[in-house]
Amino acid sequence: MAVILGIDPGTNFMGYGIIDSEGSKIECLAVGILDIHNVKDPYLKLKMIYDRVASLINGYHPTELSIEAQFYEKNAQSMLKLGRAQGVAISAAVNAGLQIHEYEPRKIKLAVAGNGSATKEQVARMLAMTLKINEFPDKYDATDALAAAVCHHYQKRMPVAPKGGNSWAAFIANNPDRVKKQ
Repeated sequence: MAVILGIDPGTNFMGYGIIDSEGSKIECLAVGILDIHNVKDPYLKLKMIYDRVASLINGYHPTELSIEAQFYEKNAQSMLKLGRAQGVAISAAVNAGLQIHEYEPRKIKLAVAGNGSATKEQVARMLAMTLKINEFPDKYDATDALAAAVCHHYQKRMPVAPKGGNSWAAFIANNPDRVKKQ
């Protein structure tokens, strides 16, 4: 059994989703948002993000954090704010001893909806069907965070090819016991 905390970082709305992952089964334990869009002090926002992530960790005892990675943004100020929010959430998780996993938005959408260009609505619908959830918070930040957690659940279950495993020579070198000599 593993509890995975998913975070969609943001300095106006931070989404979070927590799942219980056991084998192929997943269950949603919590999903929601931290609404700090009315808070004017940017440093207070960062503290509030840290405190909320720490509170979720203390309440649900996840062992892993799956967080949406930054992607290219035309506005450098927006990218800086997002990076700060992401860093604070990661810091809270590192302080609690969680393993950290970052996924690009495209990879999360591909894992959950089967399409890296899926809309937020499509991702939310797929999560609703997969997790049998009837109602989500109004903001897609929550479902984006839940999707990050579900993406990590799927990634953990997929075998990873060893490095250099793209040729027969590499396979033979990595698996000498499976090669029949004549």
